[in-house]
Amino acid sequence: MNRQAVTSSNIASIGYEADSQTLEIEFLNGGVYQYFDVPQYVHEELMNASSHGQYLAQNIKGVYRFSKV
Repeated sequence: MNRQAVTSSNIASIGYEADSQTLEIEFLNGGVYQYFDVPQYVHEELMNASSHGQYLAQNIKGVYRFSKV
């Protein structure tokens, strides 16, 4: 999955695969997590958010299943 680098104090890059609705987040500490069954609009809102980390905490963590890669 291709990830796009973002400017964030916590997140290095974000990727999304529409077919499987999988969101992939690479953190600055090197950890990579995949979140499952994430609608495309959530990915779009995340990418357009003024704070990627804040959007992630408020709208994705604790809502979608995830796995550390």
